[in-house]
Amino acid sequence: MLINLKNANICQREGRLVLGNVNLQVNEGDFIYLIGRVGAGKSTLLKTLYCELVLDEADEATVLGHDLLTIRNKEIPALRREMGIVFQDFQLLNDRSVYKNLYFVLKATGWKDKDAINERIKEVLTDIGLADKMANMPHQLSGGEQKRIAIARAILNHPKLIIADEPTSNLDKDTTDEVMQLLRKISETGTAIVMTTHNIALLNKYPGKAFQCQDEKVEEVTIRKA
Repeated sequence: MLINLKNANICQREGRLVLGNVNLQVNEGDFIYLIGRVGAGKSTLLKTLYCELVLDEADEATVLGHDLLTIRNKEIPALRREMGIVFQDFQLLNDRSVYKNLYFVLKATGWKDKDAINERIKEVLTDIGLADKMANMPHQLSGGEQKRIAIARAILNHPKLIIADEPTSNLDKDTTDEVMQLLRKISETGTAIVMTTHNIALLNKYPGKAFQCQDEKVEEVTIRKA
């Protein structure tokens, strides 16, 4: 099991309870949606999974074998290296090319062989259909292309889990479909996807398990087709 939360209380930094008694289990290849209104706790839950926020109380709380209740600050980078994170605002390095953005990540996570680094970057950019954008700067890319580069960065180290915060926000329909098809393709290799979204229509087109954040609770829900 990649994620196992049992009766976890999710709080903001000031200690305010956002979600109580959260139960969430995620296995390899799962495609999980977190839905709910703005401020309902979706992003707060994601931040807890990669330890940007501290989890104070739970019966059990493990992510990729790491115990969130006892994890030390010095152990958090190792946890994050085992997962891919797609931030809502991309967080690409604007002063360097697409290639150098990806090179930076691989070097920072322990890759040393330059030929292996080059091969992996080419492989990932080919997979997302942007091999011809390797030399481009982020500002030279469309919003959809930047989002796909952010996903490429997240899958560089073959993670078992990808956490994505609104990966289709502010994208047109065609680009949204491109991003979703890419994420589905990744999940079919066994990588689990946990993503937040406001776009409920996606759940009909790209089925998965849906959990709604509402009234300080997280509950699995069934989305009825329109």
